[in-house]
Amino acid sequence: MKSLWLILTNSRYFGAAWVFTSLNVWFGTWAIYIPTVKEKLDINKADLGIALFCLSLGVFTIFPMASKIINKLGVGKATWYGVIFVSIMAMLPLMAPNYYLLMAALYLFGASNGFIDIAVNTLVTEIEKEDKQNIMSAAHGFFSLGGILVGLGSFLIPVIGSPVWHMAITVALVLMVNLVFRKHYIKIVAAPVEKEPFSFKLFKPLLLLGIIGFVCFGAEGAIVDWSALYLKEMTMAPEVLFGAGFLAFSTTMTVGRFLGDGISERIGPIKIVGLGAMIAAIGFVLVLTQHTTWSIIGFALNGLGFSVIVPELFRIGGNVKGVDSSQGVAFIAGAGYMGFLLGPVVLGFIAESASLNYSFLLLLCLALLVLVITFFLHRRRKQ
Repeated sequence: MKSLWLILTNSRYFGAAWVFTSLNVWFGTWAIYIPTVKEKLDINKADLGIALFCLSLGVFTIFPMASKIINKLGVGKATWYGVIFVSIMAMLPLMAPNYYLLMAALYLFGASNGFIDIAVNTLVTEIEKEDKQNIMSAAHGFFSLGGILVGLGSFLIPVIGSPVWHMAITVALVLMVNLVFRKHYIKIVAAPVEKEPFSFKLFKPLLLLGIIGFVCFGAEGAIVDWSALYLKEMTMAPEVLFGAGFLAFSTTMTVGRFLGDGISERIGPIKIVGLGAMIAAIGFVLVLTQHTTWSIIGFALNGLGFSVIVPELFRIGGNVKGVDSSQGVAFIAGAGYMGFLLGPVVLGFIAESASLNYSFLLLLCLALLVLVITFFLHRRRKQ
């Protein structure tokens, strides 16, 4: 909890952590109105899927150029400009008068989200380097808190009565907090890195980290999308418990991220990734028992295990020798988002053609793969 206390008592750290919160608040507020937008524009599920793909396309489009923009502007300024950019873009999807403008709006919203995601992870990496403090995991915990704020804000939907006004009020409040704290990080620039010519030896650790990111983001997406259905169909859970798996996962995810920095400081970033993978694997074993109680406990262990892995990936990726921190972060983010988008789809095909149980069996195997990869990374670091 030391890192949480640092963030709450230091404006420099809180400013960066609040950007993480802002990310989830912007995106979550849009997400709760997806059914409303579908109905308003009279589009079917397939059309909605294509529109949401445009959002993902925007994210991937910005990744190759994000690190260059961040390095040119300075990571502090890039983060603040990203806040302004997303504040504007967040309004557009809910204001779109037709389907084609919705696709364009979601593309811009996705691009702005992708940019600020890389910028703020790079910002925290640089703050950690300068101050010799570990706050990355707790900062990601503030992202999870953003989801809680969105959930609480959803109770205002009938009071406000307008998606656009709801988003406008949300954007204004979030932007005001960012405005107050921006001065504490806006002048931060990435430390110069002595770059090395491209080689497989240099790229290998990033590739391994990218694989871990792909697996972990994909597993998170799968649990979000499939945990309720798994409890319903495979464990025959009563309706009141359909959401219990996701609740358990989200709760331990938040708690784990507030504890992760202290553990990482003691045992090191690679070891904590391995520990997280092992806990997640045990969780999947419990999920596969197809017993409601044990499966819910398993989802809780999944959240605890994965909670520390993603922040550590960004920390490690931002410190790869011979690579700019923004480039390392962008690579991890790109691989991770690809997993988050493709993972649930692939598992859906497996569930449809075989069984949902086989989907989670695959996730168990992938968690064990992450554990094996950490052994290679640990051995490389020792050398």
